[in-house]
Amino acid sequence: MLKQNGSHSLEQSKLLSSQDFIKQEEKYGAHNYHPLPVVLNKGEGVYMWDVEGRRYFDFLSAYSAVNQGHCHPKIIEALVEQAKTLTLTSRAFHNDVMAHYTKFITDMFGYDKVLPMNTGVEAGETAVKLCRRWAYDVKGVPENQAKVIFAEGNFWGRTISAVSSSTDPSSYKGYGPYTPGFLTVPYNDLEALKTALEDPTVAGFYIEPIQGEAGVVVPSDNYLKGAFELCKAANVLFIADEIQTGLCRTGRMLCCDHSGVRPDIVCLGKALSGGVLPVSAVLCDDPIMLTIKPGEHGSTYGGCPVACQVAMAALKVLVDEDLAERAEKLGQKFRDVLQVELAEKHSWVTCVRGEGLLNAVEIEAGHPVSAWEICLRLRDHGLLAKPTHEHIIRFAPPLVITESELDESLQIIMKVFKASASPSPSV
Repeated sequence: MLKQNGSHSLEQSKLLSSQDFIKQEEKYGAHNYHPLPVVLNKGEGVYMWDVEGRRYFDFLSAYSAVNQGHCHPKIIEALVEQAKTLTLTSRAFHNDVMAHYTKFITDMFGYDKVLPMNTGVEAGETAVKLCRRWAYDVKGVPENQAKVIFAEGNFWGRTISAVSSSTDPSSYKGYGPYTPGFLTVPYNDLEALKTALEDPTVAGFYIEPIQGEAGVVVPSDNYLKGAFELCKAANVLFIADEIQTGLCRTGRMLCCDHSGVRPDIVCLGKALSGGVLPVSAVLCDDPIMLTIKPGEHGSTYGGCPVACQVAMAALKVLVDEDLAERAEKLGQKFRDVLQVELAEKHSWVTCVRGEGLLNAVEIEAGHPVSAWEICLRLRDHGLLAKPTHEHIIRFAPPLVITESELDESLQIIMKVFKASASPSPSV
């Protein structure tokens, strides 16, 4: 029986400290994340505030979900106005917004069809299903033999299929048996891919144009183009996971645009809603999309009126505010400054890398001050970032950041890194 509990009113919540919130969450919530110890209750543009009222620069952007900035007024307006009228019909009925959305997004990206979903991993699962079905119906692969190639270091979610393709033990260990039919090859290795593509049962190559969770790993300039051409020669679908890298994050609408590649299947998510609710999409042309028939795939919430309105508003903001151009310009400045001020002045800073406003700073493994500790120090100076793989820190602010805000953020980062050359900070 549900217990009535009126002790968690809004007024009483205002009396709780950050530590109170953290303790309560740890008591009642699953322990499946290790968040930085900060409790946030407000966001606007490039800033977030904690429950004590302290303001922070957001340099994670919810893993690139808030490219348009927190609570962008045009996206919020689209959400609220549609929510007043109709929120959900399921796909059992048509709604008057999805027709506009499907035309809008396919026109924007130049594909025949879109299949709307909710989360990024759902988009990935959808892409894999489409790829396999295409292999059986079009390529002629024998039933239940279609394979999909993934790159080592990949990350596209936490479902069983996603962890089955992973090469990271922290993702897959303890969750077997795993989904069959997945192969892995080293990232940024065209020869390894060429060899794997010799298998006639390979249906697709699923690739992040830049590997995000692996630490913002940027491939060689010729890698994506070369991989695409190898796939074409082998009659294999090139699937681009643009969920983190797409939607202007790297200085182009899609990261693949840097290489002049038009993927056979594109997965979008995260910033497709500007961070206000889960919205994802899979784009491809008719020979692939129409292999899935009615009743064979779908989602109750995918393509709901609210999601469609929000996605259109979020995409319009990206274009209207020239966020790709801003990401390219400010991202280059970010790397140029940190290359000089960090990598060239501190031997323990081993690399500054990225594309657009998706960047990372790598430190020596075993440095006395860990990436986690550096992120705590950044927090204490008003900037939120998150480490990955213990020695890499990602820096990915909302794309609406101004040059003056970037300059202020760079000062914080340089100050903290300078003080982190030794275990005892002087900041």
